[in-house]
Amino acid sequence: MPPTHEVLNQPPPLAGYDLYDSDPVLGEALHREGAAWADDRVRALGVLAGGPEAIAWGEAADANPPRLRTHDRHGRRIDEVDFHPAWHRLLGTAVSSGLHAAPWRDPRPGAQVARAAGFYLWTQVEAGHGCPVSMTFAAVPALRAAAPDLARVWEPKLTAPVYEPGLAPVAAKAGALCGMAMTEKQGGSDVRANTTTAAPTTDDGVWLLTGHKWFCSAPMSDAFLVLAQAPAGLSCFLVPRVLPDGARNRFHLQRLKDKLGNRANASAEVELDGAAAWPVGEPGRGLAAILEMVNHTRLDCVVGSAALMRQAVAQASHHAAHRSAFGRRLADQPLMANVLADLAVESEAATLLAMRVAGAFDRADGDPAEAAFRRLATAVAKYWVCKRAPAVAAEALECLGGNGYVEESGMPRLYREAPLNSIWEGAGNINSLDVLRVLARQPEGLAALLDELAPARAAEPRLERAAAALERELGAAADPVGLQAGARRLVERLAVLLQAALLVGHGHPAVADAFCASRVAGDRGAAFGTLPPGLDLAAIVERATPKVG
Repeated sequence: MPPTHEVLNQPPPLAGYDLYDSDPVLGEALHREGAAWADDRVRALGVLAGGPEAIAWGEAADANPPRLRTHDRHGRRIDEVDFHPAWHRLLGTAVSSGLHAAPWRDPRPGAQVARAAGFYLWTQVEAGHGCPVSMTFAAVPALRAAAPDLARVWEPKLTAPVYEPGLAPVAAKAGALCGMAMTEKQGGSDVRANTTTAAPTTDDGVWLLTGHKWFCSAPMSDAFLVLAQAPAGLSCFLVPRVLPDGARNRFHLQRLKDKLGNRANASAEVELDGAAAWPVGEPGRGLAAILEMVNHTRLDCVVGSAALMRQAVAQASHHAAHRSAFGRRLADQPLMANVLADLAVESEAATLLAMRVAGAFDRADGDPAEAAFRRLATAVAKYWVCKRAPAVAAEALECLGGNGYVEESGMPRLYREAPLNSIWEGAGNINSLDVLRVLARQPEGLAALLDELAPARAAEPRLERAAAALERELGAAADPVGLQAGARRLVERLAVLLQAALLVGHGHPAVADAFCASRVAGDRGAAFGTLPPGLDLAAIVERATPKVG
């Protein structure tokens, strides 16, 4: 090669490393939250996720988005979506690893935490395929709670560790996936404004749905939970893609959405033209039925955003550890160290909160306090962790300079993906208002969250002062629902206090100190890289940097 093409001062690719062992925050949380028994299986997924083959699958799936085929060559309606082989490898690995259903097949203590840890690792490879994984995971408890007869038919297929793409009657498949279709163009989050109609037939239990869904993710799934207006009001239905007799249901894919990110995953507009459907729950109680599914998909939004932040920090810290400028490694430059440490603090706090909420999902059935904590903390975490992901992705990209703005670095994909979880399953305002409803109607949720803060408050004066101030303000508010205009500010404070308590109780001391100084006491600027002096930045950055080789 000519001497002008000698490559100097470029970091090696971040590949061939163990995502699990390089992330002590995750491993510590796995053990603390009762899933130490899953250590080997989670580590195996972390090794696979950091390998060059899996990384190549993620790149190929994103670079080759799905294609819609509405008709076959003879003009017959087929409504199929074609995916790149890399997508099938990613989704097949997720299903065979139980990320779609393991807690339902083997509901041992810690099962939700183990599954969340695996989802956190594997979606760092490529986030789009996590959509059908998450929806299938969430459909099972919804069917169990509202439609036990349907659950007996569908649950064995939805929980099977077998990925079988292609459309066929559920009885003929070894494994199945489930999605949901709620959003309509005139309503968005206001699903009570839905206009899709449901009419009963003379066939026992069969209804016909007619209408248009504006956003239906993973439309290649085998079945969907769909909201429609029945005579008794908004109701939930299960709509299979293929009917028991082998005929295609009248569930037509109009077009695939051209999205900012999440490009490996298909999202479609769907026309229901008298589609056969079976009720999930009582007519008129559709919102209650679908919310059981949403509660679980919201957990995955939190876990997925924490995973994205972790991958962004891993890429940034790896780059800074191997790139030099002005005679020193970037990681050793004081200002860059401040930026990296600030990002690492945000990432560690997000991971701790995600895993704590997953632990509450494990313990909620037998512990009323954990059930109350889960109800409030899920909405709080969904709002805040998902809001922080875009800011972390943008700053981490900048750590790589121009290299980070190039597709080959993988950072643009993270950047495009980052806003999505804040929109899905209730955007920021919806989750903020949900928190207000919990505070007004289920005060035991706030009591459980305050109990969670108590030990750390006793050990950390900055946290004590901030928590006491919040308690006084809440106590002075006669009607929490009347706080709507300031709901985001309230939810942010709840999230930050909860993250601080988790870090003080379980995090690295240097990280906890930095978080309390900057996020709780407010000694920071508006951007990352503005941590105050006197913190152990080197220890924070070292903890966050992936260990390769």
